[in-house]
Amino acid sequence: MLCLAFISCQNSQPKIQNNMKNQETNQLPKIGILIFEGFIANEVIAPLDVFTKANEHKKPMFNVFLIAETNAPCVSEEGLTVIPNITIEDCPDLDVLVVPSSMNPDKQKQNQTLIDFIQRQDQKTDYIASHCAGAFLLGEAEVAEGKQIVTYCGGSETLQKEYPSLLVQDDQVNSVVSDGKIISSNGNLVSYLASLELLEKMAGTEQRKQVESELLIHKLYQNVH
Repeated sequence: MLCLAFISCQNSQPKIQNNMKNQETNQLPKIGILIFEGFIANEVIAPLDVFTKANEHKKPMFNVFLIAETNAPCVSEEGLTVIPNITIEDCPDLDVLVVPSSMNPDKQKQNQTLIDFIQRQDQKTDYIASHCAGAFLLGEAEVAEGKQIVTYCGGSETLQKEYPSLLVQDDQVNSVVSDGKIISSNGNLVSYLASLELLEKMAGTEQRKQVESELLIHKLYQNVH
């Protein structure tokens, strides 16, 4: 279930209003998914879908929310309108930051507010995930120096040329690449595979299997009649 809501900030402490409201949930690892105008929907929905699934005891495992420059709704490339849970200014320190892409990543690369935010969060996060051209934002923010990374299919040469300090992997061979705290993918539906791999790193193999079962991943490999 995709649960999105407005936030209200009446004082200096951000009030994150989503489907997780109790104190227990507030103590869970924080996973923030960056959104902006023209984001690719699958690359936002995939981590939401994966990390909001409960464990075997029906307890949430993560506090997952959407982050944008302002409280204004963002419209995806596909026309999906979503409302962020919190703004960049009020975002707390995250355990995981997810950076999706758009069809015009140059626009995000030139947005210093987004780049500064990624740099700040890099100082606190355990992981940063990029999907598709989100890798270019990590390159611009200089948070993946010397790390293996992958981008959208056909984008490896450009990414390597623009950011020589990255160890760009062949996007025709690699769909998901994990190197230290950086995990990257080709994006689109491959974002699910990257999110599941990160879930396994954070919560173990059994949680990954449970989530895969809930998502009916096995059905994708069955014959269609």
